[in-house]
This record gives sequence, structure tokens and C-alpha cells, in this order.
Amino acid sequence: MLGNLKKYKELALFLWKYGNSDLVKNAGLNDSLANELSNEDQQDEVTPQDMVKDLQDMGPAYIKLGQMLSTRPDLLPPKYIEALTSLQDEVDPFPYEEVEQIIQDELGIRISKAFNWFNKEPLASASLGQAHLAELRNGEAVVVKVQRPNIRKQVLKELEVLEKSTSFLEENTDFGKRYGINKLFNQFRRTLVRELNYLKEAEHIKLLDKNLAEFKNIVMPAPIDDYTTDKVLTMKYLKGKKITKVSSLKKLEFDGHALADELFKAYLKQIVIDGFLHADPHPGNVHLMDNDKIALLDFGMVAHISQDIKDNYLKLLLNLGNGEASEVANILIELSEELEDSDEDKFRSELSTLIMENQHATMNELQTGKVFMFMIQVAGETGFLLPVEMSLIGKALLNLDQVGRSLAPDFDPNDSIQRHSMDLMNQHMIKDLTSPHLMSALLESKKLVEKLPERVNKFTSNLAENKIKIEVDALDEKHLMEGFQKIANRITAGLILAALIVGSALLMQVETEFTLFGYPGLAMTFFLIAILGAGYLGFKTFLTDEDSN
Repeated sequence: MLGNLKKYKELALFLWKYGNSDLVKNAGLNDSLANELSNEDQQDEVTPQDMVKDLQDMGPAYIKLGQMLSTRPDLLPPKYIEALTSLQDEVDPFPYEEVEQIIQDELGIRISKAFNWFNKEPLASASLGQAHLAELRNGEAVVVKVQRPNIRKQVLKELEVLEKSTSFLEENTDFGKRYGINKLFNQFRRTLVRELNYLKEAEHIKLLDKNLAEFKNIVMPAPIDDYTTDKVLTMKYLKGKKITKVSSLKKLEFDGHALADELFKAYLKQIVIDGFLHADPHPGNVHLMDNDKIALLDFGMVAHISQDIKDNYLKLLLNLGNGEASEVANILIELSEELEDSDEDKFRSELSTLIMENQHATMNELQTGKVFMFMIQVAGETGFLLPVEMSLIGKALLNLDQVGRSLAPDFDPNDSIQRHSMDLMNQHMIKDLTSPHLMSALLESKKLVEKLPERVNKFTSNLAENKIKIEVDALDEKHLMEGFQKIANRITAGLILAALIVGSALLMQVETEFTLFGYPGLAMTFFLIAILGAGYLGFKTFLTDEDSN
């Protein structure tokens, strides 16, 4: 706790600076810190850009927190969301000598032995690690991602401070209780800790590569297992440029519209079919390769999509594209957690206005991702909290809008959804029919069928021996028992008819000289008796029920 005092102080100053002075007053801080807060020079007005800079200065966990908050329009105003969206995870590189030592410790071999050459200058440097271009002994070009020294220890300390702070907020503020920020923090912590394990990222790449195998123009950097540990990730080098850096002349050489459409369908499949999403396709992580294929990069941030969202997401997008505000509202309400102060009428009204404006937008203004984020914002403001995955999906769509327009300015996401919806729906249904959910349902049905005769026999036996006890309150007992007697009679008659049908089926195998309609006569006699009895029982039941009404 004492070792983290500086971090607690930084966080308290941050919260106070951005309008949370009441939180500081109620935090039980010591007098010296309280005085410092009250005497701290404060700008007349702080801006979202100030928040971005402060988060970058506070450490890697806070940078990642800012990136996570950029997906939550239900928590922050739009101008802060926009600023945090541009939050760059870029810091100064650490020395090559440390890179060399980490690789040797992790791979058990010196760089000079493992690689033909290794570029000492990093391709990119981020808060958790940096990437270097190199060449394996077999001549294959690779990118080696190396984790910063001692970064885990630093991140875990920052997470400890954030954990205690979010617990305090949930216990002592209406905001914390309303949004359940402990739950939000726990998910953020799981995501960040997972990013610190490069073996997990390698698994993500392999799974996404398998899931998207049908998309021939989308590739991922295959991990090199023998050169990968939890702190070093070695991947095939995919030569290309950021999608936003592609020149106008280069765009004349490939079909940008077809690439954008294929990319959009691939992400719809990840959400609706696979339930596993590359959640950070911002323009820096989407490159155009020299062979005019799309390369996806950076797989630290992924999302696991629940079955409920998979079942409803495509339907949601189709209704959104068709302007069906009422159906969109129904789906969102079904998926959300309703708060005590929720206002469904206001939610439906504001959502209807939003969707109507989207319907009249021009092609250049139409942005499916932005509309999706606004819907999440409206839901939160009116007391409907949507699952965290919905925010991640919204942010992914927002990035895809930008990527799609970089490839083809006239690309229409709604048109892509409409064209691919039937194929995706068919895949979704087929996967459900072959999934463990179906097998589970079939096993339960099998169990029900096996146990049903035993349970019916036990029920009728208990009923005949007056062993059934029923608690009633102010009911006509005589009428109730007559009703149960009728039920028992119907069950008994039904069992007799079932026995006649089963017996008839067995007798069908016995050849006799006496036949009816070309079938064994005795079997057909029993079968006809069963049919007549079933008809009489059904007619009698119908008349009795009509009289009761």
C-alpha cells in the first residue's frame, strides 16, 4: 500500500482534475493530500486532450484503460470518446541491450545464433513491448515482439490501485453503483493480463486464421512456435502499408470495394458465427500488402461473443438498416440489464429519432459503427446497460467504417449487411444444429422419453391409491378431485390405446390368412379399435372442455 502511495495520489489528482472533487472530499484522504488537492493550481477549463495526455503520463495500465473507455459511450460524453479513440499507445523504445537479454533468457539462445540478422531499431514501440524486424536462419523474414522489462510488475501495481479505487467508487458513489464499475474493472483486468501473455496472442492468431480461412484476401501473421514464449512473440513478416497511407495511384491497381466488402463480411462472421472477434481493427492494425491482400495485425485485444448476442446481432443490424426502430429497441432491451430508473418510453423515442436520422443520411455521412455507438449511449442514458461485448463490437464497426472508406469511399456497410445476411444466417443455423447445444437438448429429450412411462405409471398408481397430496386454499375440493379423476381416466384410456397401437405394430409382423386391406387381420382389427377409441376420447374431451367453459 505504502509503495503505491504515489500512484494513489496521481489517481486522486486525476479524478479531482476532471470534475470529481466530491469524490476526493469523501475519500478519507489524509490532510496533506487534501490540502494539496484544494491548493492545486487548476486550469480554468480542462479538455479531453488534457485527459489523453494525463493517461499517457500515468502509465501503461492507464493508457489501456483510456482505450477501453473509448468503447463506452454510455459512460463518457462524445467529445471524450472521440479524444480517447485517438489515444496512441506509443512510447520511447527501450535499449537494444535489454531486448537482446530478454530474447536470450526466453529462447535460451543468443540473437546472433537464432537469426541471420536482427534490426536493432524497432519497427514500433508501445507501452507493453516493441517489435523488431529480423530474419530466421531459414531465410524467412519475421517480426519479433519483445515485452518491456519489468512491465508486468508495473502493470500489476497499477491494477492494484485501480481495483481499490473502483471498489471505493462502487461502494460510495451513485455512478459506481449504477454502472457496476467493479464488474467493468474485472473484465478490463482480465483483458490486460491476457495481453501480457504473448502465448495467448499466438493462440488468438491461429484461431482467427482458422475461422477466416474462407476469406482468401485476408491474411494474418503466422506465429513461429519455436521462437515464441509468454514474453517474446515471433511472427511471419507481412510487408505492406497502413490502409490510410495507401496512395491514390495505388488504389487504382486493386478493387477496393471488393476488399472492403470481404473485410466487412469477415467481421460479421466473427461476431455471428464464430463468437470470437478481433476487437481492434483500427487503421493502424489493417495493412494493404504488396500483393493487394489485407493483413490484420495486433491480436492482444479480442472479444468472446455470448450466444445471446450471436443470435440477435444480425437481426439487429438488418432492422437498423431497414429503419425498424421498434424492433431494434426490442432487441436491445432483451439484451440489456434494466436499471431501477430506466425509462423505456424515452429510450424508444430517442432511438427512433436516431434511426430516422440515419435513414436520411447521405452515403458519405452513413456510418454504421457510429450509429451503433450512439445506440449504446442512448441505452445507458435511459437506464438500459448493454453487455460489454456490444461496446467492443460497436468500436470494431466504427473502425471498420474508416477502413472501408479508405479502401472505397463509396462503400456502403448497410448494403454489405443486406447482401450477406442470408448466407450468414444459414451458417449460424447450421452451426447451431451441429453444436453441443443441440446434442445437449437431444440428450435431455432422450432422458425425458425414457423416464416418461415410469413417471406416468407412478403418478397413476399414486392417484389410484390416494397417495397424492395437494394443498389447496379456499378451493372446491370435491370439484378438484372430480377433475383429477377425469385426468386419471383420460391417462388410463390413453395408455390402453397406446398399448393397442404398439400391439398392432407387433402383430403386423405375424403372417395370417385373415387379412384386412392387405395387412394381417388381427393387427388391423386392434389398430382400428385404437383409432376409433382415440377419436371417441378426443371428441369426449372436447365436449367436456367446452361444457366447462
